[in-house]
Amino acid sequence: MAAAVEIENSATRIWLDARLATMASGSAGLGIVERGAVASRGGRIVYAGPEAELPSDLISRAETIRCEGRWITPGLIDCHTHLVHAGNRASEFEMRLRGASYEAVARAGGGIVSSVKALRAASEGDLIQQSLPRLDALIAEGMTTIEIKSGYGLDLANERKSLRAAGRMGEARRVTVRRTFLGAHALPPEAAGDKARYIEAVIHEMLPALAGEGLIDAVDGFCEGIAFSPEQITNVFKAARALGLPVKLHADQLSNLHGAALAARYSALSADHLEHTDEDGAAAMAKAGTTAVILPGACYFIRETKAPPIDLFRKHKVPMAVATDCNPGTSPMTSLLLAMNMAATLFRMNVEECLTGVTREAARALGLASEVGTLEVGKSADFAIWDVDEPAELVYRLGFNPLHQRVWKGL
Repeated sequence: MAAAVEIENSATRIWLDARLATMASGSAGLGIVERGAVASRGGRIVYAGPEAELPSDLISRAETIRCEGRWITPGLIDCHTHLVHAGNRASEFEMRLRGASYEAVARAGGGIVSSVKALRAASEGDLIQQSLPRLDALIAEGMTTIEIKSGYGLDLANERKSLRAAGRMGEARRVTVRRTFLGAHALPPEAAGDKARYIEAVIHEMLPALAGEGLIDAVDGFCEGIAFSPEQITNVFKAARALGLPVKLHADQLSNLHGAALAARYSALSADHLEHTDEDGAAAMAKAGTTAVILPGACYFIRETKAPPIDLFRKHKVPMAVATDCNPGTSPMTSLLLAMNMAATLFRMNVEECLTGVTREAARALGLASEVGTLEVGKSADFAIWDVDEPAELVYRLGFNPLHQRVWKGL
């Protein structure tokens, strides 16, 4: 089967009679090409541009697919998810509807710790079975690359189980999966309140073992009063960098602990949430090239009234990505289309920011800017074909999926 797929993928294919939103860096706006074409060979884009300028040698030996005027964008990228989890936290949703805060739920033994108990009780197979429908929902909306975090195991065996499940899901579906180790997510019950000792286990036991097994693409942490201090996260980041792993950070979500600036000091791929980030933090991110990942689903779900400082990010030219933050407690969402609409309506991000946020800038947030996120020669032939009249419809509509075809690695 693998050989057959390789042979099929080696063929040249051209999608003709299309309108392109290339999202290419340096292009004006969305990089629109009217009457455009995309060609792939060997899973890579070999042409993306005006149909009239297609090289003749490509045309003569290619399979052609006519798009009948449909729009083609890069495949969507969900750059922040906790997709692998067991069970749900609907009861906590009810608590919040009765007025309990996110912090109150966590301190009462709910929150992340309840998901830890559920994940530990599940087998690797159970996790895959429960999580694949969430992955399939995202794929059905044109998603071709996803980041999946651990962080509900909080010991070596269960963090390993979570990361292995994420990898196996990438083998079961035609999608690119990036795995992020989030051991510094919360304190497990057996730690008995000793955060320092637990962080030592993350640094000296979990991180080197899982990195040595090739299960980690990046390392994340939760820097917050109910989670870990800037000093503790700093130690995790030092250990990650010593292993050659890039870092990311849940930063400034519930308070301003200057997580954005901390992330920038370690040249983090991204800082995520950022509701309480100040101007110094935004400026530091811009200087470091750290992407701001905007997560409107979490703000909506926990009824957060403080929005991320979008105007500051614009002022300092901080790249902004948009993601679902799919997780069982604060953003049980499996729709990048809905995430874009929320980013626009809740935070007043414009159409261009939303669309580049789930393509080009999301790729940047994963360290994959040279591989995916735009329709450019040399990149993976990952794209989505849409039944829409204009790209703004992908942000504007609610509960409507206009995907016509999803292409991953040219197939």
